[in-house]
Amino acid sequence: MREYPRELDITLKVNGVEYKEHVPANMTLLQLLREKLFLTGTKEGCGMGECGACTVIMNGKTVTSCLVLAVEADGAEIRTIEGEAKGDQLTALQKAFIEYHGTQCGFCTPGMIMSAQNLLERNPNPSREDIVEAISGNLCRCTGYEPIIEAIESVARRGNK
Repeated sequence: MREYPRELDITLKVNGVEYKEHVPANMTLLQLLREKLFLTGTKEGCGMGECGACTVIMNGKTVTSCLVLAVEADGAEIRTIEGEAKGDQLTALQKAFIEYHGTQCGFCTPGMIMSAQNLLERNPNPSREDIVEAISGNLCRCTGYEPIIEAIESVARRGNK
């Protein structure tokens, strides 16, 4: 019977900072971010990739970090909500979420912002349908989605400024 390593060494870049970590083979990217790197903005909701609370950007694409093994992120560039603001200067999207009341309890907000930011980077002038599709993997139990969609639309109208 073949033996598989129980722990592996990985290197990844998170929010522009390179990390070298020794991780269990079954550790998820979400666990690595929260438990080893102490980046707790990424939330664990369902743990099954259904709610989007753990959404991060990995190599330019949104992923649910609860479904990605940390070892799969070896060599990857990851962006989390902590990497969006510069110091205490919020991004246009973060400001719009506040302005349009797109945050209520705030649990879904980090994942929602990461999905929306990735959309705006790929398509700076999305249609309403594009926005709805981009955030379709992110569940929100508080806002009814309309304030979130309006916030994203406002940023697109202003050209991310």
